[in-house]
Amino acid sequence: MPTILITGASRGIGRATSLRLALSGWDVFAGVRDQSAGDELKSAVPDRITPVILDITDAEHVRALGDVLPDSLDAVVNNAGIVVGGPVETISAEQLRHQLEVNVVGQLAVTQAVLPRLRTSKGRVIFVSSVSGRIATPMTGAYNASKFALEGMADALRIELRPWKIPVVLVEPGQTDTDIWRDAQSTLDNSLTELSDAHRTLYAKHIDGYRKTIGMSQKAAVPADDVAATIESALTDKRPRARYVVGTANRVQAPLIGLLPTRLTDIIIGKVTGVPRTP
Repeated sequence: MPTILITGASRGIGRATSLRLALSGWDVFAGVRDQSAGDELKSAVPDRITPVILDITDAEHVRALGDVLPDSLDAVVNNAGIVVGGPVETISAEQLRHQLEVNVVGQLAVTQAVLPRLRTSKGRVIFVSSVSGRIATPMTGAYNASKFALEGMADALRIELRPWKIPVVLVEPGQTDTDIWRDAQSTLDNSLTELSDAHRTLYAKHIDGYRKTIGMSQKAAVPADDVAATIESALTDKRPRARYVVGTANRVQAPLIGLLPTRLTDIIIGKVTGVPRTP
């Protein structure tokens, strides 16, 4: 049976992917942050899921993968990620570093750790990115920066690994029905507590506009298993594509936005996300 490492498997897309692949016959090494989450996940498919304590920003955890994983590994799904929200002007250097550490540096560290195994098996590298890695939106600039960076790194890696026939694939979901979107309102409220009074006043209209889009995004969110199904296709397609965009609307919007003049896309995105025309 094929063997795979999936990061960020405690919940959301990672959990759905772990369960889907395990039920399809994969032996899944599921990266989780705590033992209780791992035990709960393993109980669902005991014979196929092996929890691995893995904080991808912890060098010791990543180093330990060499002792935990089997000699034969057929794929890695780099799924773990976080969202740092708020106006770019208000993001601290520490917050930005944390955003990039998880969504970019940690992804690379895990990939580097398993590449010797994947080179032997001619396995696959999957990065769970986002349409936010192609389209930037107000109030999510730090997250956009991480996903744009991830896409660039994956594109370079795909070409570099071509001689060893190791496909590198980007999966790009949009809004997904996970804790990140379900808790978006409270996450926004928490981030506002870190703003200065001056910034809270300056960006009051932006914040109101963004708050209104959360409800729309929650309604448009696709089930996590839809993303898991796309990841499964990226793992099993005989000739995998470089990118898999999840959702019909996203497959239309992402390339369309790229074709429009920047000034026009700025106007459209600003209007949709509630950015005011005047302060």
